Amino acid sequence: MKVLKFGGTSVGSAERIQNVAKLIVEDGQSKVVVLSAMSGTTNSLLEISGYYRLQNAVGAADVINRLQQKYADTINQLYSNEQSKVDATKIIGEIFDYIRSFANHPFTIFEERCIVAQGELMSTNLMNIYLKEIGVEVALLPALEYMRIDKNAEPDFKYIEEHLKQQLEANPGKLIYVTQGFICRNAYGEIDNLQRGGSDYSASIVGAAVRAEEIQIWTDIDGMHNNDPRFVEGTKPVRNLNFDEAAELAYFGAKILHPTCITPARMYNIPVRLLNTMQPSAPGTMISNQTEAGKIKAVAAKDGITSIRIKSSRMLLAYGFMSQVFEVFDRYKTSVDLVTTSEVGVSLTIDNPKKLDEIVNDLKKFGSVTVDDDMVIIAVVGDMKWDNLGFESRVIEAMADVPVRMISYGGSNYNISMLVKKEDKIKALQNLSKNLF
Repeated sequence: MKVLKFGGTSVGSAERIQNVAKLIVEDGQSKVVVLSAMSGTTNSLLEISGYYRLQNAVGAADVINRLQQKYADTINQLYSNEQSKVDATKIIGEIFDYIRSFANHPFTIFEERCIVAQGELMSTNLMNIYLKEIGVEVALLPALEYMRIDKNAEPDFKYIEEHLKQQLEANPGKLIYVTQGFICRNAYGEIDNLQRGGSDYSASIVGAAVRAEEIQIWTDIDGMHNNDPRFVEGTKPVRNLNFDEAAELAYFGAKILHPTCITPARMYNIPVRLLNTMQPSAPGTMISNQTEAGKIKAVAAKDGITSIRIKSSRMLLAYGFMSQVFEVFDRYKTSVDLVTTSEVGVSLTIDNPKKLDEIVNDLKKFGSVTVDDDMVIIAVVGDMKWDNLGFESRVIEAMADVPVRMISYGGSNYNISMLVKKEDKIKALQNLSKNLF
């Protein structure tokens, strides 16, 4: 069995829902289909939540009415059978009534999660009804009945496997099993989610739970490109990546794939294929355990980086200095991306400046602290083993006229990372593309 995930753009209109339906049934093989909310829905639901938090029920009602009209139009365009329209209108209407029920009540993050979850519930119900209309044997598997995270917000794999198996056994012999991405319950049974991009994660978790032969992530681009097509002309899809290369690219800015998606698939050695809903015949990108030796695969950029330098000739060589520095970041639950050290200082980067002031104040106990914000990490990913002669020099040559604040190499066999100013990002990407590809 394969697991196929379709993002919001792929199910963003009646026509696209119909195209996805055709795509998932044409080979006649049974599969699990994971859907995101229709494009724009999650943002609208967050906007509604924002109004409720401000106790502005009128503002929320205005957004709700516009969004419900969008779904009414979609229903009219999607179905040819009047009963299907009636069934869909009833379900979607009940969901919007539920959203309206939060007006004039205390509103917290818990209520927001309940509202945001309705996007995936609507898209999967629309797909389920449409597949039934065209005669497909289909079952709707409620993600809230099997997808659960633990107290550390990590997937509870044992629970997921057991309860997903129960769902499948209760609906035997179906061609298509439709389920929601992104949404889940937490360890306390409350509605929660896997954060932005979490539908990729959902698909990978489901794939691991059913030991799928392949996980497919369908988006609106032909696989993972070797550079950012928004800034660099002539980029090409990378046809093959191993799990480590894909994880590095996803973490360092390749938006097509959520960084967490790789882990469950790699755990059970399940290939992940990135495909384009708009060009279903394109080969896309295959992610697996296979490695192409001696090849640079792609370049990615991660924005919004803050660099911190701690200079302390007195403390650096002292026993326990580095652990004390990293304890500061641990205390404020802030992860570190890059680290470089010298005899008198240590430089590192973070991508979450929420606790920056507190972190800097604590670090000043160890020496002088310098902060640079609005920085960008440029990552060059491929087979970067140290004995592949010439790879490092090609990267450095490409950056000859770009000021580089930090270089990190050797922590991974798959990545060379450089820190540059925001204004130098495009030039760096273009130079690397010319020199490497």
